[in-house]
Amino acid sequence: MFSYVTLEQRIAVDHPVRRIRALVDRSLKRMDADFAKLYSFTGRPSIAPEQLLRSMLLMVLYSIRSERQLMEQMDYNLLFRWFVGLEMDDAVWDVTVFTKNRERLIEGAVSQRLLEEVLTEARAHDLLSEEHFTVDGTLLQAWAAASSFQEKQNLPKPGKGSGTKGALLLRDKVESKTDAEARLYKKSAPDKAVPAYLGHTLIENRNGLAVAAEATEAGNAAERQAAVRMIDRAVKPKKDRAAGEAMTLGADTLYQEETFIEDLRQREIAPHVSEYTQGVNNLAKNSLTEAERADERRTISQKKRKLVEKVFGWAKGDSVLKQVKVRSLKRVDWFYRFAMAAYNIVRLKRLIPIQMEA
Repeated sequence: MFSYVTLEQRIAVDHPVRRIRALVDRSLKRMDADFAKLYSFTGRPSIAPEQLLRSMLLMVLYSIRSERQLMEQMDYNLLFRWFVGLEMDDAVWDVTVFTKNRERLIEGAVSQRLLEEVLTEARAHDLLSEEHFTVDGTLLQAWAAASSFQEKQNLPKPGKGSGTKGALLLRDKVESKTDAEARLYKKSAPDKAVPAYLGHTLIENRNGLAVAAEATEAGNAAERQAAVRMIDRAVKPKKDRAAGEAMTLGADTLYQEETFIEDLRQREIAPHVSEYTQGVNNLAKNSLTEAERADERRTISQKKRKLVEKVFGWAKGDSVLKQVKVRSLKRVDWFYRFAMAAYNIVRLKRLIPIQMEA
């Protein structure tokens, strides 16, 4: 039997995925030079990087928990086939081949390039604030069980850099047998420590788009250290700013630390960081000057902080970042940046008028 209805015709003209694909295609087109380096010219045929990225984007958008389930969906879901670029008669890839090709994308740092290209699209439509930002971090539950942590055979010697006042911390004493870079960590005292990484995001305050992202090993100082790196990547340095261009950064009390505040001052970024209001020890951590505390823009920055929580809520609510399905910091970092790029794409679908073909 033959069907005279094409795959293109089976997808509704007003389907939201059409708008997403139009936006993704424009970003991927600008990445052609990067993809050319990733094609394999020996061995078995590889998966086109563009199709691989679109497939992984479906995993994020539809909360597909594994690559095996994705391949199953791709076999019979016409919408998925259309989005990726497979015809109805094309064979679906083997899961092992898909995974090996994904590793090639990780080696090529493609998720960071995709995030940058999506931001190029947003900047072209004047959707980004270049002056006002918010930073925050979130716990990413690792793909490892607490029972996989065992005592290290060769413990490091206590000393500088090994913990508080030179004492060995828990992370120095135990290690997971399934993911050696995951750490037992909790964000607050009442929580239970779980194998985890930390995901960090810097957003702009106009539309809440992620302008920088990275994942790190879990640790108390990791959020502040990652924040400085993201600022240096995404915020214009002093020498490139116009006269009177004032930068601000909003953050919660975890960032109320003297070294971090001083890092912001050196970059001429107003530290709109929340202050401690209770406890003698906590009050001693407050490092803002009276002028910084009285800055009228600080109230606005604190109100804008909820925008970054929307990013985490979207990515972790019932999606792939609720518990990362990859192991090692390099893979978690790659996938976290990819998820932030996906969030931006979903936001831009609503913000940019995208011309769709019927």
